[in-house]
Amino acid sequence: MPTSGSTVKSKLTIATRQSPLALWQAHHVKSLLEGFHPGIEIELLGITTDGDRFLDTDLAKLGGKGVFVKALEEALINGTADIAVHSMKDVPVELPEGLSMPCISNRANVADAFVSNRYRHLADLPSQARIGTSSLRRHSQLKYYRPDFTILPLRGNIQTRLQKLDEGQYDAIILAAAGLERMSLNDRICHLLDYQLCLPAVGQGALGIECRTDDLHAQQLLQPLNHLPTHLAVLCERQVNLNLGGNCHAPIGALAVWENQHLSQNQNLSENQQLSKIQQLSKNQPKLHLQAMVANASGTKKICADAYLTADTTTPIGDFLQLANRVTDQLKQQGALALLADHA
Repeated sequence: MPTSGSTVKSKLTIATRQSPLALWQAHHVKSLLEGFHPGIEIELLGITTDGDRFLDTDLAKLGGKGVFVKALEEALINGTADIAVHSMKDVPVELPEGLSMPCISNRANVADAFVSNRYRHLADLPSQARIGTSSLRRHSQLKYYRPDFTILPLRGNIQTRLQKLDEGQYDAIILAAAGLERMSLNDRICHLLDYQLCLPAVGQGALGIECRTDDLHAQQLLQPLNHLPTHLAVLCERQVNLNLGGNCHAPIGALAVWENQHLSQNQNLSENQQLSKIQQLSKNQPKLHLQAMVANASGTKKICADAYLTADTTTPIGDFLQLANRVTDQLKQQGALALLADHA
């Protein structure tokens, strides 16, 4: 593991949810920070959010997936914690005043995973098959693909969801592939859903580290963990969501992928190696391909848009925002706001 070459005498407290996946993510960040900053002291502050506490309540009624983030942000604001680790797909597009997201780490698998004990592929499911997911984005796209599917709510951590599947409550469930892989549950994945069928959530597969805007020391410690290619890609996705006035629960999907650089999202390279690879290949004009999708709640309508930006990690931020604006304009021209109003 790379190190900074110097010993840092400092202490950080990481706010984290207490689900197995959230704790894995927090320990992962802790390990990276210890590798870059030998001598640093890091402790974890486990927090139970409303999203974890009220598992029988629909997420939309609790305020969307942002409920998994709010309590951690309160710990940052009141000084109980210095940084908070989030799954970026759970983070609202607008952060509270006084907080910032200076670090988004190297992205893992972005896809949604089909999990079933009886069927190997989504296409194998019989009519009226029961599919479990708490995501309206997945719900809408699955119904658009097969209106006969019966989509049922599914809450809880990964282990709880898999247990409900194993008990026969569902014929299949859809989970984020990154979470299964981080929990060493790759063997439960039957196949990954094609992006044309189910575009991932904004920020899916990426971890964000949040801190106070005025905490320059924490921001400096986090700098080596920031993966600029991922950060720029997620920035574009979140800008589309912001432009549409969406939230973490709206039926919106977006995915930005670097192309023309022979570098896949899942290639086993370190953060620095990926950044170096993109910079080295800048002469080959790497492109960022941004796709976005909006559906109505019932899944009877779905619209898609995409655009490319020839850029590298030295390109001005404004160009990336313009890419998001171009895609947003395409969606609006096709009636995206009316579809989202149907959801509201």
